[in-house]
Amino acid sequence: MIVTSVVEAGEILGRSDEYPADRPATMRGAILVTPHGFRISAQSASDNHYMQAGSDLDLERAHAQHHDVVTTLLRLGVPVTLFAGRDGLDDGIYPNNVFATATPQRFIVGAMRHAVRRREAERADVRSFFETTLGYEIHDLSRADCVAELSGPLVLDRARGIGFCGVTERVDNAGCSLMHDAFGLRVTWRFVLVPAEYHTNLVLAVLAGRACVVHATSLQDPGAVEVLRSLYGGRILLLNDEEKNHFVGNCLAVTEKDILFSRTATRALRSESIGQLRSWGFAVHDVEIDELEKGGGSLRCLIAEIF
Repeated sequence: MIVTSVVEAGEILGRSDEYPADRPATMRGAILVTPHGFRISAQSASDNHYMQAGSDLDLERAHAQHHDVVTTLLRLGVPVTLFAGRDGLDDGIYPNNVFATATPQRFIVGAMRHAVRRREAERADVRSFFETTLGYEIHDLSRADCVAELSGPLVLDRARGIGFCGVTERVDNAGCSLMHDAFGLRVTWRFVLVPAEYHTNLVLAVLAGRACVVHATSLQDPGAVEVLRSLYGGRILLLNDEEKNHFVGNCLAVTEKDILFSRTATRALRSESIGQLRSWGFAVHDVEIDELEKGGGSLRCLIAEIF
């Protein structure tokens, strides 16, 4: 079901015994796309204030940092499949809102708002890898009359089968409904983000189904935080503006005990925030990707998860 009010979300998600954590909580592999062709896209910059428009890109440094992300994932035990970036696909290094997987073996292609990103969704090599090599069925939203940028606007509690969909210009109601079905979710809570935000995954993260990270004032309804607090038994890390603006919310639990951040994020992360994460049984890791962050996304955006 899809719920659309804080009251309804509190009532539905408060029945936590109906949503057991009986699904895989973290990915079994990852897809990344190299920075070849990486550019700061004028189209994407129209509704993404995190982009550093006008900045010069050091592509050699971008490639080196991207390689460090790959080696960090491998060190943490996450297998990585790497695809080469392409000229003309400016935002191609951020595949997580174009490609996703669900269980059972379903490969989902997103419906992107901007034309430069819609071209990414046509990549035959990525489609073939999932369909032919891995044997996934393709669930193609890119042909539908909707906007649905997958795990950009839709933050997933994979373990419980719950989705948190923050409505912006990067997702519409039809897209939310189609993603709910595509990911096989038990419940999706559709709410509104404040106008300055373009993707939910910049302001909200679910950590292996056990805790969450949120910037409260980015969610338009102030009661939303209390629903999250109840659902995660008080294991909620509230971000301040400094942390949110430096991509702390764009973290990812890459295993059930390891959380990965960008170094931009960990520099802004308060010591008490790190202490909270550790008290919940998580180890904090980071990697320097400031060159890649010039394009308006951070660590989470670089990784398309395979379930």
